[in-house]
Amino acid sequence: MRRVQRIAAYNVCVDDQQRLLMCRLSTITERPGWWTLPGGGVEFGEHPEDTARRELLEETGLVGHVAELLTVDSLHRPARDGNGDLDYHSVRLVYRTDVDGGDLKHEADGSTDLAAWCTREELAGLSLVDMGKLGVRLAFGTP
Repeated sequence: MRRVQRIAAYNVCVDDQQRLLMCRLSTITERPGWWTLPGGGVEFGEHPEDTARRELLEETGLVGHVAELLTVDSLHRPARDGNGDLDYHSVRLVYRTDVDGGDLKHEADGSTDLAAWCTREELAGLSLVDMGKLGVRLAFGTP
Protein backbone atom coordinates (compact mmCIF):
# COMPACT_ATOMS: atom_id res chain seq x y z
CA MET A 1 0.00 0.00 0.00
CA ARG A 2 1.31 3.42 -0.95
CA ARG A 3 1.94 5.87 1.89
CA VAL A 4 1.03 9.53 1.41
CA GLN A 5 1.61 12.40 3.82
CA ARG A 6 0.05 15.83 3.39
CA ILE A 7 0.61 19.06 5.31
CA ALA A 8 -2.32 21.49 5.22
CA ALA A 9 -3.33 24.82 6.78
CA TYR A 10 -6.87 25.95 7.63
CA ASN A 11 -8.60 29.12 8.80
CA VAL A 12 -11.08 29.69 11.61
CA CYS A 13 -12.69 33.03 10.73
CA VAL A 14 -15.48 34.39 12.93
CA ASP A 15 -17.15 37.68 12.05
CA ASP A 16 -18.63 40.31 14.36
CA GLN A 17 -22.02 38.57 14.15
CA GLN A 18 -20.49 35.35 15.56
CA ARG A 19 -20.72 33.49 12.24
CA LEU A 20 -18.07 30.99 11.13
CA LEU A 21 -16.77 31.05 7.57
CA MET A 22 -17.24 27.65 5.91
CA CYS A 23 -16.74 26.12 2.47
CA ARG A 24 -18.76 23.39 0.78
CA LEU A 25 -16.78 20.56 -0.80
CA SER A 26 -17.21 20.14 -4.56
CA THR A 27 -17.87 17.04 -6.64
CA ILE A 28 -14.13 16.39 -7.13
CA THR A 29 -13.77 15.49 -3.44
CA GLU A 30 -14.60 12.36 -1.45
CA ARG A 31 -17.50 14.14 0.30
CA PRO A 32 -19.29 16.46 -2.14
CA GLY A 33 -21.83 18.70 -0.42
CA TRP A 34 -20.19 18.42 3.00
CA TRP A 35 -18.73 21.50 4.72
CA THR A 36 -15.24 22.31 5.96
CA LEU A 37 -13.02 25.23 6.92
CA PRO A 38 -11.33 27.21 4.17
CA GLY A 39 -7.85 25.80 3.71
CA GLY A 40 -5.72 23.33 1.88
CA GLY A 41 -2.37 21.79 1.13
CA VAL A 42 0.94 23.48 1.81
CA GLU A 43 2.98 23.76 -1.38
CA PHE A 44 6.66 22.78 -1.27
CA GLY A 45 8.64 25.62 0.35
CA GLU A 46 5.52 27.56 1.35
CA HIS A 47 5.08 28.71 4.95
CA PRO A 48 1.81 27.31 6.39
CA GLU A 49 0.60 30.82 7.33
CA ASP A 50 1.03 31.83 3.67
CA THR A 51 -0.94 28.72 2.70
CA ALA A 52 -3.78 29.68 5.04
CA ARG A 53 -3.99 33.19 3.55
CA ARG A 54 -3.72 31.90 -0.05
CA GLU A 55 -6.42 29.28 0.46
CA LEU A 56 -8.70 31.81 2.17
CA LEU A 57 -8.46 34.07 -0.88
CA GLU A 58 -8.83 31.22 -3.41
CA GLU A 59 -11.82 29.59 -1.72
CA THR A 60 -13.70 32.64 -0.42
CA GLY A 61 -12.40 35.79 -2.13
CA LEU A 62 -11.54 37.22 1.30
CA VAL A 63 -8.21 38.62 2.46
CA GLY A 64 -7.09 38.06 6.03
CA HIS A 65 -4.20 37.93 8.42
CA VAL A 66 -3.24 35.05 10.68
CA ALA A 67 -3.77 36.05 14.30
CA GLU A 68 -2.68 32.84 16.05
CA LEU A 69 -2.12 29.12 15.74
CA LEU A 70 -5.08 27.38 17.38
CA THR A 71 -4.07 23.74 17.05
CA VAL A 72 -2.14 21.14 15.12
CA ASP A 73 -4.32 18.20 14.16
CA SER A 74 -3.31 14.83 12.75
CA LEU A 75 -5.45 12.47 10.69
CA HIS A 76 -4.35 8.94 9.73
CA ARG A 77 -6.72 6.77 7.71
CA PRO A 78 -7.01 4.50 4.72
CA ALA A 79 -7.94 6.29 1.50
CA ARG A 80 -8.12 5.78 -2.27
CA ASP A 81 -7.01 7.75 -5.27
CA GLY A 82 -6.87 7.03 -9.00
CA ASN A 83 -3.95 4.66 -8.42
CA GLY A 84 -5.50 2.52 -5.68
CA ASP A 85 -5.42 2.22 -1.91
CA LEU A 86 -3.43 4.63 0.25
CA ASP A 87 -2.15 4.77 3.80
CA TYR A 88 -2.96 8.46 4.22
CA HIS A 89 -1.62 10.81 6.91
CA SER A 90 -2.51 14.50 7.08
CA VAL A 91 -0.98 17.03 9.48
CA ARG A 92 -3.26 20.06 9.68
CA LEU A 93 -2.40 23.44 11.16
CA VAL A 94 -5.46 25.45 12.13
CA TYR A 95 -5.16 29.22 12.52
CA ARG A 96 -7.45 31.92 13.84
CA THR A 97 -7.54 34.30 10.92
CA ASP A 98 -9.06 37.77 10.97
CA VAL A 99 -10.69 38.90 7.72
CA ASP A 100 -9.45 42.29 6.54
CA GLY A 101 -11.39 42.72 3.32
CA GLY A 102 -12.45 41.35 -0.02
CA ASP A 103 -15.80 40.24 -1.35
CA LEU A 104 -17.22 36.81 -0.56
CA LYS A 105 -17.12 34.69 -3.70
CA HIS A 106 -17.09 31.01 -4.57
CA GLU A 107 -14.16 29.01 -5.87
CA ALA A 108 -14.50 27.88 -9.48
CA ASP A 109 -13.14 24.48 -10.54
CA GLY A 110 -11.60 23.67 -7.17
CA SER A 111 -12.12 21.44 -4.18
CA THR A 112 -14.86 23.76 -2.88
CA ASP A 113 -17.79 25.32 -4.72
CA LEU A 114 -19.51 27.55 -2.16
CA ALA A 115 -18.38 29.81 0.69
CA ALA A 116 -20.73 31.09 3.39
CA TRP A 117 -20.82 32.72 6.80
CA CYS A 118 -22.78 30.33 9.04
CA THR A 119 -24.45 30.85 12.39
CA ARG A 120 -24.25 28.19 15.09
CA GLU A 121 -27.82 27.19 14.29
CA GLU A 122 -27.06 26.83 10.58
CA LEU A 123 -23.91 24.82 11.34
CA ALA A 124 -25.98 22.36 13.39
CA GLY A 125 -27.95 21.50 10.25
CA LEU A 126 -24.96 21.02 7.92
CA SER A 127 -23.03 17.87 7.12
CA LEU A 128 -19.56 18.66 8.45
CA VAL A 129 -16.35 16.76 7.75
CA ASP A 130 -14.01 16.32 10.72
CA MET A 131 -12.18 19.59 9.91
CA GLY A 132 -15.52 21.40 9.90
CA LYS A 133 -16.44 19.92 13.29
CA LEU A 134 -13.04 20.89 14.67
CA GLY A 135 -13.57 24.43 13.37
CA VAL A 136 -16.91 24.70 15.17
CA ARG A 137 -15.31 23.50 18.44
CA LEU A 138 -12.40 25.94 18.08
CA ALA A 139 -14.68 28.87 17.18
CA PHE A 140 -17.43 28.33 19.71
CA GLY A 141 -16.17 25.80 22.23
CA THR A 142 -19.03 23.42 21.51
CA PRO A 143 -18.76 19.67 20.90
